[in-house]
Amino acid sequence: MAKEPVAGRVKTRLTPPYTPAQAAALAEAALADTLHAVLRMPARRRVLALDGRIGPWLPPGVEVVAQCDGGLDERLAAAFAGCQGPTLLIGMDTPQITPGLLAPALGPGGWRDCDAWFGPAADGGFWALGLAEPDPRLLRGVPMSTATTGAAQRRRLTEAGLRVRELPVLRDVDTAHDAGLVAAAAPGGRFARTLARLPRATAR
Repeated sequence: MAKEPVAGRVKTRLTPPYTPAQAAALAEAALADTLHAVLRMPARRRVLALDGRIGPWLPPGVEVVAQCDGGLDERLAAAFAGCQGPTLLIGMDTPQITPGLLAPALGPGGWRDCDAWFGPAADGGFWALGLAEPDPRLLRGVPMSTATTGAAQRRRLTEAGLRVRELPVLRDVDTAHDAGLVAAAAPGGRFARTLARLPRATAR
């Protein structure tokens, strides 16, 4: 799931201290890191559910579908509705992901005795959600973008009787403080290099 990295439309919580153009550059770098990590993972399909238009940041080998209208819960639900078989959904806000981090869900036996994978985020949301049998009803109506979104989504899974396994807690890039911590966690990525090029004075 991703939004086209356009100034003024993405990473608005980074402004200030960053300008809208700088925030968009960081969003583009995060998206590129995420897509390139996805390309290194074992999967039958690699699908980008995109809000916006394709740009030069899109590498070959990624299928693009448009996000539907509606709230985030509806858009997440629609992304799952377009898939069959075990499906793992991630966002563009965790450029520190690696194939190794997701190996438990994507490796051999990842879905044995498991109906769902859940990746909690440090801000109370979630950065990854996997379903052995994609069911949009598991997402519709879950309140999004709150400090309890992750807890509500996980509760929806368990109340449906699903066997849930957890991935590590990760930090989303929402604020300038988050950006520094995420860059430090993945210093070799595009996101970290982009952040390092920005004027230091803007990051105070």
